Amino acid sequence: MRNTWTFHSAGQLIFGNGAVNQLGQRCLERNWQRVLVVTDQHLVKAGIAPRVDQLLREADLNVQVFDQGAAEPSVALAVQLAEQAKAFSPDAIVGLGGGSNMDLAKIAAVIVTHGGPPSRYFSFNNVPGPVLPIIGVPTTAGTGSEVSHAAVLTDTENHIKVSTLSNHLRPTLAVVDPELTYTCPPKVTADSGIDALTHAIEALTAIDYSLLPIPPEDDVAYCGAHPLGGCLAEKAIELVGLHLATAVADGSNRAAREGMALASTLAGLAFSNCAVALVHALEYPLGAVLHCSHGAGNGLLLPYVMRFNLPERTSQFARIARLLGEDTRGTTEPEAAERAIFAVERLRARIGIPARIRELGGTREQLPTFASKAYAIKRLRDVNPRVASEQDLLAILEAAF
Repeated sequence: MRNTWTFHSAGQLIFGNGAVNQLGQRCLERNWQRVLVVTDQHLVKAGIAPRVDQLLREADLNVQVFDQGAAEPSVALAVQLAEQAKAFSPDAIVGLGGGSNMDLAKIAAVIVTHGGPPSRYFSFNNVPGPVLPIIGVPTTAGTGSEVSHAAVLTDTENHIKVSTLSNHLRPTLAVVDPELTYTCPPKVTADSGIDALTHAIEALTAIDYSLLPIPPEDDVAYCGAHPLGGCLAEKAIELVGLHLATAVADGSNRAAREGMALASTLAGLAFSNCAVALVHALEYPLGAVLHCSHGAGNGLLLPYVMRFNLPERTSQFARIARLLGEDTRGTTEPEAAERAIFAVERLRARIGIPARIRELGGTREQLPTFASKAYAIKRLRDVNPRVASEQDLLAILEAAF
């Protein structure tokens, strides 16, 4: 039995409208003179990448831009970025964009510092020490990568998404400026927002830290639910309930964009300490094969996994229902818990997240392989509140088909 829990974050978090304007000065304070910016063509065309480039150059920094980032980035793309980073020899790497760009920046920082292929660092605690400083500047509200210890790539050869997890991957500096999300398209807003909700719900409902089936002296990727993580997750859930649908429908709504930016960061802090569990385990093989965004895959699967976990988390689900705006007065706790699942399903439908695997082009014949690959991700099974067999995972997928 564990008697302690831990909490980690980015080295410094700057949050608020206009925060990105401080980026050059914050680099100078740390004597970072050479800065590599990892971004993508969408943000180049939107004017966000050129703006950040200009801000850094106005601070007399030597800047190079890698603008070939992609959604659900491959291992090969990470290697390509690392080669450019080695040639430039930056003092820090900026991940500008969604989680994919920040994850690429993290892996590049590892390879520049410690060498070798990305596969050397897959799974947990395989990064041997500190890495090149990372700056997370999100332009979507969902992944929480600006404060997390995870980087996800797609292994195209084995048709699965692979995670590298290490507290050395937490950015030295996180700059969260809600104004950078104003140009985020509705679909990306929806996918990333439901991702934040998934992070928060899985963190809040994970196995309790004291019950984690791993010896107390062992390091773990996730330590299970604990009080600080719970506070952050609950606030994130409430903010998503208040603001996600509005942000999708009206991207210019200032309050909605600010609320979702905060929800994403809070959920990132919660899950990267407490847990993500079966939703993510199932999404990794499914998303890699069906080529859906990570957020859309998580959002699709979330209510089905919630129903599987319901017997072990009735009181937490009743709380989630209230946080999402459900009126649970006059209901029993089990009835209120059911409403949490219905609330997630309604939100999913309202913002256009698919509800069935077949809507993504999946076939029933693929489900056993998805279940088998998900079951192999033990670190995520260990933190789920209900023990799941491979057959249980297949049943969840069958329900979601």
